[in-house]
Amino acid sequence: MHRAGGQNERETVLPGYVCREHDRVLAEVVREAAQGRSRLVMLVGSSSTGKTRACWEAVQPLGSWGWRLWHPFAPMRAEAALAGLREVQPETVVWLNEAQHYLGDPQLGERIAAELHALLTDAGRGPVVVLGTLWPEFARQYMALPRPGEEDLHSRVRELLAARTLSVPETFDGQALRAAAVLADEGDMLLADALARASGSGRIAQDLAGAPELLRRYQQGSPAAAAILNAAMDARRLGVGPHLPQAFLAEAAVDYLSEVDYGQLGEDWVESAFAELTRLVHGKQAPLRRTIVRSASASPARAPAPAVSPASRAPHPLFQLADYLEQHGRSMRRRLCPPASFWQAASLHLSHPDDLNSLARAAHARCRLQWADHLRRRAAEAGHARALLAQAAQCEQVADWAGAKVLYRRAADAGHTRALALLAEVHARTADLETAQSLAWQAAEAGHPRALARLAVLREQAGDRGVAQSLALQAADRGHAQPLVGLTALQERCGRRKDAEEAARLAADRGHPQVLAFLAGLREAAGDLGSACALYRQAADGGHTYALVCLAALREEAGCPGAADDLALQAAKAGHMRALTLLAGLRARSGHPAGAEALCRRAVDAGYPHGLILLAELRERAGDLEGAEALYRQAASAGHSHAVLSVARLRDKSGDLPGAQALYRQAAGTGHTPALVALSALHERAGDPVGAEALAWQAADADNAYALLHLVAVRSRTGSRDSAEALARQAVDAGHVLKFDTRRASPQHQWPHGLDPDGTPTPPWS
Repeated sequence: MHRAGGQNERETVLPGYVCREHDRVLAEVVREAAQGRSRLVMLVGSSSTGKTRACWEAVQPLGSWGWRLWHPFAPMRAEAALAGLREVQPETVVWLNEAQHYLGDPQLGERIAAELHALLTDAGRGPVVVLGTLWPEFARQYMALPRPGEEDLHSRVRELLAARTLSVPETFDGQALRAAAVLADEGDMLLADALARASGSGRIAQDLAGAPELLRRYQQGSPAAAAILNAAMDARRLGVGPHLPQAFLAEAAVDYLSEVDYGQLGEDWVESAFAELTRLVHGKQAPLRRTIVRSASASPARAPAPAVSPASRAPHPLFQLADYLEQHGRSMRRRLCPPASFWQAASLHLSHPDDLNSLARAAHARCRLQWADHLRRRAAEAGHARALLAQAAQCEQVADWAGAKVLYRRAADAGHTRALALLAEVHARTADLETAQSLAWQAAEAGHPRALARLAVLREQAGDRGVAQSLALQAADRGHAQPLVGLTALQERCGRRKDAEEAARLAADRGHPQVLAFLAGLREAAGDLGSACALYRQAADGGHTYALVCLAALREEAGCPGAADDLALQAAKAGHMRALTLLAGLRARSGHPAGAEALCRRAVDAGYPHGLILLAELRERAGDLEGAEALYRQAASAGHSHAVLSVARLRDKSGDLPGAQALYRQAAGTGHTPALVALSALHERAGDPVGAEALAWQAADADNAYALLHLVAVRSRTGSRDSAEALARQAVDAGHVLKFDTRRASPQHQWPHGLDPDGTPTPPWS
């Protein structure tokens, strides 16, 4: 760590600094930190927009007040951060420039987020300031909720960044341009030159960083240099780490060249191309930069004796792509699948397990199944935990239990705690219950109690009821209710109702009243409403207040609206406002719209604006479209942005296509991707396939591929089979998993063996 602020021994001449709105927010954060409150701010903006300079300017006052600055960097950023975060002292600035290298690390990112959260919330360790920078695509990736069934890879990061991001604009606005002009008039030649070149676009920060010249070098460079940069861009956007081996880039570049350009390559084309790409731009950056990865330091006791002297070591050259070109490639090449030479070079020259697994996932998403399988095997051989899990699952599918055990054990040893649960289940399936039980406890303590639940059920099925119940109760005492849930469900299915109730009550006694509610749900589904009501009431009395919502619904369906209202209000007071709207929906379906509207109004008055949505839907069903639109607009003003889609749908329904389009565009402008899907369908219906396709791609680029699916399905149904298949092929090349033909079959159905890198169907392989 070193003091924040100050000058290096070799001073770097910087242009004058122009304060913008995000700088004012950062200055306030620094003032709060100086007053004793720990803070984290993550600046989000595109490459070369001034994020790092903004952070640097913000912390200058802290340097004069004696604060330290710590930038975890070597030997590798994520490892350095995790190793040092617990040692951070008060009055420290933690500098996480390009925070994707920390928070996005596949193995350590979540642990780093947890350590940062602990640092920020421990008053005894503060005050500290954590400053970081991220590109928008990484911020979106970390903040996105996982799809159903997907593993949540960024839950701790998402929690850490909530309400802590600050946007940095792409361009200087008028006020900032005027301030820059004042500095230029006062003699700042760097700003004067940048204003002369870029004042029209407002992209002053990018010009100062050399971005236009980097782009010119890419677009006007030699064919070999452009091919190497394309390979580097593709590697980074598909998940390969920042340090790219020269041998990989050179071999990968071959198929990016045309036949003519390839035929004109000289014998020294590799050396010439890398010399061209490493020449500096304006003395600042180069398209590619030679980089050296430091080795981790070892203690004398652990340090091996070198076989050769340090001076004689000749590591393979590694290169890093300029940030601006990396982001340019993520945008301009996002729909392209790399050629065969890329995958071949990756297989031969990349060795980091994270790189190999990322490329395996990218290949699978693009239906390049043979390469996906090969790279996943390479990743598993290199010890990547998720690749090992995938291979173990394949072993399970063919009943190769011994192989599955070996692979799950390797994944667990690599730090993937869920592998312990899966390993326990394999041991249980092969009747090795003692080992299974030991592993299940290890998994439960690591946060994965599923194996304990499975084991309790197996013990019960084997007739070891005492052992099963003892296991489940021990788990409940340690905070794991799943085993008792599984035991209760099994006993209920077997007709042992008293045993099921006893297990549920034992769970409630140990602080898990939700098990009573679970059993009540089983009884309700079986039609035993009396027993269900009694169990829901016991669950509610035990502290599981959501049971009141279920109880209210049962009372309503039993024809007791007064009792239902009372229960819904109790649930609402306990924080479950949905009880009122759920009851309103039931009342509307039973033919009592006035009562339903009254409940919706109660929900709105109690501070639950979703009641407006349901109220609008009731008005719409009653044919009062004007009243429905007014309520949808009121809901949108209250923060339900998706209500604008409902207004647009009403306009579309009434034949007001321009009005519908305007509203869909308004919603899309706020980042609501379902609006793009609806807008795409509207354009297709209006006979504008080009516009429909452009909007569908816009939605897909925002991680909503449904519009592409819709277009493919519509074109298939209307006889435009060639257009449908071409669009489906493009979508697969871009990595969007689609179902695209009239039978809604997956790409694997259309191409059962996958596609070759050039897009032709792959022959059968094993």
